[in-house]
Amino acid sequence: MNVFYVLNGRKLKRYFLIAVAIVFSIGIIYAERDNISVFASQQPAAIYSVPTNKNVIALTFDISWGDKRTEPILNVLKEKNVKQATFFLSSPWSQSHPEIVKKIQDAGFEIGSHGHKHDNYSKLTDDEIRKQITTAHTILSDITGKQPNLIRLPNGDFDKRVLRIAEELHYKVIQWDTDSLDWMNIGTDKIINRVMTKAHPGDIILFHASDSVKQTHEALPVVIDQLRAKGYEFVTVTDLISQTEIDGKAVQDKATSTFPQLDAAALEY
Repeated sequence: MNVFYVLNGRKLKRYFLIAVAIVFSIGIIYAERDNISVFASQQPAAIYSVPTNKNVIALTFDISWGDKRTEPILNVLKEKNVKQATFFLSSPWSQSHPEIVKKIQDAGFEIGSHGHKHDNYSKLTDDEIRKQITTAHTILSDITGKQPNLIRLPNGDFDKRVLRIAEELHYKVIQWDTDSLDWMNIGTDKIINRVMTKAHPGDIILFHASDSVKQTHEALPVVIDQLRAKGYEFVTVTDLISQTEIDGKAVQDKATSTFPQLDAAALEY
């Protein structure tokens, strides 16, 4: 017995259009496969600044050693009525100076991690990276009673492995767009000039509060006054991030060095 299948014109046209659409979609996916993969599996990135039209800036201070420079900087922030800033503290320093950590916390400033051992984490194994971050996390949590979720890696050094592990540990890696170069003690006027010529809305500004910096407390009052004169408001890094989407800068492995933030561009002060 012969069986005949009859398709009317409308159904045939519908099936034809569906087939064309499928082929067309496959072609687009193939042609755009690289772009699609970027959005499908976004890699973790460090945050240098955030795109915003608001006049907001985050002052940040790294501390790894010493007990002579932090309090003068805290005094300046108090005198200038700066209520929001972010301090990145190394855990060994925090263990040795819990009373200064308390002063930072009592002033209402945000505390992030600056890691444990002050070394370039890109040179470490995955297990060592994880140990350094978790050790610092435990120590800082015990001292402050709060669990930090921001980290600025020692020397600002990282690679894609460090970023991945930090994200797995629920940390955001925070860099900076403006380096004051205060750690080089280049002179009060040059510190002020660098910050004022480079600062922009959504910027994260790098200062230090370790004993190695000798001019930060002198430059800071002028920087604060001049930024305010330009209409800037000071916020924590967390507040800065929450106000807008993270700036999508390309993540590249950094060559390890003792001071990776010291590059050719940084010396043009």
